[in-house]
Amino acid sequence: MKLTVVGCSGSFPSADSACSSYLVEADGFRLLLDLGNGALGELQRHCGLYDLDAVILSHLHADHCIDMCGYFVARYYRHDGGRADALPVYGPEGTEQRLITAYDDVPSEKSMSEVFDFRTLEPGSFRIGPFTVVTDRVSHPIESFGFRVEHGGRSLTYSGDTGPTAVLDGLAEGADLFLCEASFTHGKEDVPDLHLNGREAGEYAQRAGARRLVLTHIPPWTDPETNLRDAAEVFDGPVELARPGAVYEL
Repeated sequence: MKLTVVGCSGSFPSADSACSSYLVEADGFRLLLDLGNGALGELQRHCGLYDLDAVILSHLHADHCIDMCGYFVARYYRHDGGRADALPVYGPEGTEQRLITAYDDVPSEKSMSEVFDFRTLEPGSFRIGPFTVVTDRVSHPIESFGFRVEHGGRSLTYSGDTGPTAVLDGLAEGADLFLCEASFTHGKEDVPDLHLNGREAGEYAQRAGARRLVLTHIPPWTDPETNLRDAAEVFDGPVELARPGAVYEL
């Protein structure tokens, strides 16, 4: 598998990065995890607009899904011979209506489903292209999912947005790469069921026996170097900060 960080800023884009979006590729299949603020533009540095094979949305906060509205425009009003085929889009219940409401002026209530084949996520596993995707609900104010993507004996875990939850222990067990959110600063914020800090991300990676930890979804107001240091204090393996354009071969 190849993982490309399209965007990794939390809550809103930073001066250096779009919001959450991660491109996972194997055997010519392109799977996109999330498409937050600013990510559609960055995606085009790594993949053609019509070259994706599927999208999975972890949850329906704007910093993880709002650029799907712009992507709808690109697929619906395609200028090279008609609309693009319906792309599989996996998301929490209500994803289609959330995007219709956000766009606000779709030609009809069915327009989005002409270019997006909406499919509702549930805890469990499913096959998509060459990947096996394991999903489970994590701890966030709205329905949110974490993912484990497996292919060829390798595994990638993406926490999505979550507060502390035992679900991550299972999703990240033995993962070759654990892409984990670290929005908060240890000892500063303590809001239940919302986000993790760098130390907590490191503790989950350590317990799960993950081989590599990449911290992501760090908002512009959080010091990333503090979170990196806190994670490294409790995780024995390599740990680094997600950066836009970074590529990981698994």
